[in-house]
Amino acid sequence: MNRRKLKYALAAVVMLLSPASMAQQFGTAAEARAMFDRVVAALKANETAALAAFNDKSNKDYHDRDLYPFCWRMSDGIYVAHVNPVLMGTDIRNVKINGDPVGQRIYDAVKEGTVTVIDFNFPRPGTNEPVPKESYITRVGNVGCGVGYYK
Repeated sequence: MNRRKLKYALAAVVMLLSPASMAQQFGTAAEARAMFDRVVAALKANETAALAAFNDKSNKDYHDRDLYPFCWRMSDGIYVAHVNPVLMGTDIRNVKINGDPVGQRIYDAVKEGTVTVIDFNFPRPGTNEPVPKESYITRVGNVGCGVGYYK
């Protein structure tokens, strides 16, 4: 490889490994809040259609990198939307991460008409290792929902 091609190849590698490029693979706080606002508006417009859209992994309005909505019925705590199909149909109040009753904390913190910010550890989609996450949560009717970003 000649010197000029090597120089361009090294420049490309440096750009790919730069912090700006790395940040693009994960959602930001602002992007999570924007998705959260879309989630709330969709729930207010048509709860059934909204939940179907939240569970459609091909819907990029509600699935963007590691950003996604998670929702549960307030009447029984059962997840009705989540990126992890294993959690669907389970009670959010039973979710514990390394002994932290994170699901119960989220369930207890959610309030109608109020945006609550809550911090907890949770695995990124496709992983098992819990990492710090901050989520915006609220209640719309009988549904609690949140969208968070991983710190």
